[in-house]
Formats: sequence, structure tokens, C-alpha cells
Amino acid sequence: MNYTIRHLQASDLATADHVFRLAFGTFVGLPEPTQFGGDAAYIAHRWQANPTGAFAAEINGALIGSNLATRWGSFGFFGPLSVHPDRWGEGVAKQLVAVVVDQFAQWDIRQAGLFTFPSSPKHHALYQKFGFYPQYLTVVMAKPVTSIAPLPSASRYSQITDAQRVEAMNTSRELTDSIFAGLDVSTEISAVQTQTLGDTVLLWDEAGLAGLAICHYGAGTEAGSGTCYVKFGAVRSGSTARTQFEQLLNCCEALAAAEGMSRLVAGVNTGRHTAYSQMMALGFRTEITGVAMQCPNQSGYNQPDAFVLDDWR
Repeated sequence: MNYTIRHLQASDLATADHVFRLAFGTFVGLPEPTQFGGDAAYIAHRWQANPTGAFAAEINGALIGSNLATRWGSFGFFGPLSVHPDRWGEGVAKQLVAVVVDQFAQWDIRQAGLFTFPSSPKHHALYQKFGFYPQYLTVVMAKPVTSIAPLPSASRYSQITDAQRVEAMNTSRELTDSIFAGLDVSTEISAVQTQTLGDTVLLWDEAGLAGLAICHYGAGTEAGSGTCYVKFGAVRSGSTARTQFEQLLNCCEALAAAEGMSRLVAGVNTGRHTAYSQMMALGFRTEITGVAMQCPNQSGYNQPDAFVLDDWR
């Protein structure tokens, strides 16, 4: 099949979004496939945050698929990977994975991951060709938002001074590096701020930054209407981690309430079983189940004592 793999361009974004919704909606069997995801959005803001990691497949000048790679320092993941249903089975997805794997190598990624359907052998087989292996389930969980006051030890990135933002960025890198060497989500903090996708909650204690949560909320973000979605969250490891994890989730709920959201959504890998168990105890319930696949076949930061929120969708 004569198709071309190239970088995704700004002029491609609307078509790429359409193909993404059509492909996923068709796969899960929606009556109106293009309604997949509702008014949540994934393609445009990821492209804007890092266009070098966004790729397109086209044939005869028509875009038929895309894949977006995200870099969090030494860790990377890709998705959404989508191909127009009319082109399924033609090897397009394989080439879109290959170009992203090459990009990970150029970025010197230490560990790469993805989120996929746990019951799809075809997806597993495709990714295993590139060294990704299925591990623990990842669950996307939700709870209703109740009225809750923000903690005095917490702040919002959007509401602090420029000098405080520099400190927050530096200490966020120290915190995530302590969880997994080289892990760095500062680009996500910047993207949320510059693209007005939501806000980042910062939890402080006497030792400095104890935790952070990068949140999207509302239509046109990865959350969608009425929802506050934690794209990434983590607390510092140690004897107080469990308490501070609950505080961080409470801070996210307070943010959601302040912004008029009715649901709080966050993902957690079940390999981080202490965090998963605590979320269950706090009233979160699973809405989406996926499986994490990683290359190399190592646990990365999916450790039993890691209080980390994300889902790699």
C-alpha cells in the first residue's frame, strides 16, 4: 500500500480528530462512532505541546491516521493511535508505531508505555512486535464532587507569582525524579497553563513540595463537560505518602468544586496497589479498564508503594 508517514501539521488537526473519533467509536461499537469522547479533546493540545512527537499517515494526500508521542523526561508514551476503519488491516498502524518508537530513541527515553484495550489480542500482538508487553491493568476511576474547602497547605499554579512558578517547576522535577529517575512532567504543567486547559494543584509541607496534580477540566480538554480529570498526580514517597495522597485527592476535588465540575476522574495502574486501594476507600469507582504495556518489560514506576495518578490514554 502506497502511503506516507510524516509529521502532523496544524492543518491536519480537524481531520485527525475526526479519524480518531471514527476509529475508536467504530471499534467499541457506538451507533454514532464520531461521537466517541463527547466534547473532550486530545489531538490538538497534544500537538501544540509537542509537534515533534505527532505523526500522520496519508494516502493520495488524504490523512488516514495519526499517532502522538508524549515525553515526560525519561519516560514516554504514545496515543491516541488511530487509523480510518476503511484502512484497517493494511499495516498503517504498524508504521505509525514504528515512527514513534524511533522518536523515543531520539529522545533517549528510558521507559515507554501505552494504554490499550485489555481484551484485544490484535492490539497486544501489534505492540509486542515493538517490545511492549502487557502488565497490570490500569483503571480510570471517578467519584461525584462534593463541596470541599481547599487545604491551606495547597496552592494553584495559575495563582502564584512567576518566582513561585519557577520554584514549583524545579521542585516538581525533584519530586518526580525521586519516583522514577528522569521523570519530568513540567511540560504538562506548562501546557495546561498556556493552553488554559485547567490548573495544577500544588501541595506543600515543611519539607517543600509534597505533591502535585495536573488537572484538566471542562469541554475541549481531556476531561470534557462537567469533569475534572487528573492527567498526572503524585506525592513524595515516604512515611507520610498515604496521608498526603488523600490530601492531594481532596485538593483536586476542591479544585473541581471551585470550577463547577460535578465529577472527579483519575487513572491509576493497579500495580500501584496501595494507591488503587486508597482510591477505592475514598469512593472512587472504575469506569474504564485498560492494560498498561511497557517497553522494556519492566515495572517502571508502577510500584506497589508509588502514589501516582495517570493512565497513558
